[in-house]
Amino acid sequence: MTVLKTGGRYRSQVCDTEVIVVRAPSAESDLCCGGTPMVRLEDGQPTASNSGPAEGWDGGSLLGKRYTDADGTLEVLVTRPGNGSLGIGDTPLEVKRAKPLPASD
Repeated sequence: MTVLKTGGRYRSQVCDTEVIVVRAPSAESDLCCGGTPMVRLEDGQPTASNSGPAEGWDGGSLLGKRYTDADGTLEVLVTRPGNGSLGIGDTPLEVKRAKPLPASD
C-alpha cells in the first residue's frame, strides 16, 4: 500500500495503462491495474511479468476517462489506455459519469 498524491503518475505492471491521480484519498491505498499493484511512472520499468491482466481484471481502461471509487475519495484520469481494469485492492473502479445539467425552462 502507498499514499497516493494528487498529480502522481502511475503505470500498470501488466499492460500499457498509465494514470494521473486527480483526487487522492487521505489513507493509504493499493491502486491496481489488471489485478496487480501499479508503480510510479518515475520508478522506471515495470517489475511484474508481462503475462497480461489477471482473469476478471481484463476489461480494459479508456483513454481520457476518469475512474472513481464508490465513495468518490479516489479519482484517476487515464492518460494511456490498456487491457487491464483499474481498482483499489479487490474493488474495481467505475467510469465517472458526467453530472446532469440543470433544466432550463
